[in-house]
Amino acid sequence: MSFAAQGIDTGDTAWLLAATALVLLMTPGLALFYGGMVRTKSVLNMLMMSFVSIALVTVVWLAAGYSLAFGDDTFGGLIGDLKHAGMSGLGPDSVHGTVPTLLFATFQLTFAIITAALISGAIADRAKFGAWLVFVPVWALLVYVPVAHWVWGPGGWVLDRLGALDFAGGLPVEITSGASGLALALVLGPRLGFKKDAMRPHNLPMVVLGAGLLWFGWFGFNAGSALGANGLAAAAFLNTLAAGCTGLLGWLFVEQKRDGHPTTLGAASGAVAGLVAITPSCGSVSLLGALVVGLAAGVVCSYAVGWKFKLNYDDSLDVVGVHLVGGVIGTLLIGVFAVKEMTGGTEGLLYGGGLAQLGKQLVAVVAVGAYAFLVTYGIGKLIDKVLGFRADEEHEHTGLDLTVHAETAYDHGVLGHGAPVTASSVPSAQKVKSQA
Repeated sequence: MSFAAQGIDTGDTAWLLAATALVLLMTPGLALFYGGMVRTKSVLNMLMMSFVSIALVTVVWLAAGYSLAFGDDTFGGLIGDLKHAGMSGLGPDSVHGTVPTLLFATFQLTFAIITAALISGAIADRAKFGAWLVFVPVWALLVYVPVAHWVWGPGGWVLDRLGALDFAGGLPVEITSGASGLALALVLGPRLGFKKDAMRPHNLPMVVLGAGLLWFGWFGFNAGSALGANGLAAAAFLNTLAAGCTGLLGWLFVEQKRDGHPTTLGAASGAVAGLVAITPSCGSVSLLGALVVGLAAGVVCSYAVGWKFKLNYDDSLDVVGVHLVGGVIGTLLIGVFAVKEMTGGTEGLLYGGGLAQLGKQLVAVVAVGAYAFLVTYGIGKLIDKVLGFRADEEHEHTGLDLTVHAETAYDHGVLGHGAPVTASSVPSAQKVKSQA
């Protein structure tokens, strides 16, 4: 039987194949973005936390995650069934809309992967790698999968019952990762020397490269969520570009006014903040709305990243300040800037829709944020009690690259005479402690 006869559109399929690859690339991009932001002694550990998330989430998603998220609703809009556990019944002839179901499932998998990886930035420099290996699959099943069903799954209560809108993942990805990052940061406590020692990014070119790869992949993230090569995908694509630009400019404006210097880190962070905020709204707002959404995120998030010093929670790489706050901004502003040309009917406050949609968006934000925070906090506490989640003080002081992975990112001759680091040549943590 031909693809055309099965209802599969080859153009839509080709675009979603490309979009899936783009979104997967975002996780290595995130690894570089995060890796450049930490100190030299924990670069590889940061990269590993992102890369291992690809493998862990993939196994969980194929085993049960996809079915629970996108299977038929079972408990009042809360979770799907296990009909497709192990991808059962999803052969090459299975169709989701105009694309193969296996492709749709893979596309959604890439979202789950990067959401888990995002959380690692909140606990950089101080988490046991073994505990992270346990946390990721448990968190994916208990937090990400249910929220994905609420927002995108058949019968999910956020979309079908509440009527809140989220085009590409403000709720399941941005708010969920940000709230979960805050929960884990509280479980682990602050890094040694927090608010006392300088903890500057060690490699800003790496940060910018990572941000560039994220921006590139974000076109697949947002425009791919149209699930077709069509006008909606084109509009989401342009909105994504526009919001990233105004987010960047907004952050730099704040830095120039507040600090007197526009920074490279600020440019990269501002672009990401704008992209975060436009994620839920790229399929709901006009180009003007996208410009405003990005600008609002760039300005507000540039202040939000400093909240951790006032409130004394150590969100190492600003997952809360960028992803939680940016996700909230973008999700709420749907209720202000939504236009019927994009949504098919729903309008925001500024276009005559009243406060109703804004109220729905607010309920969704509070419910998803609270659920993600509470469940993640519980998972983190349990793992901490059973395995210990915080790295040993000695390991944290020395650096997790050397003590956990027996490697260093840069050869600075820490073993003497510039000798390369190998597993067999790594001294004990005690011996290298004074050299770290």
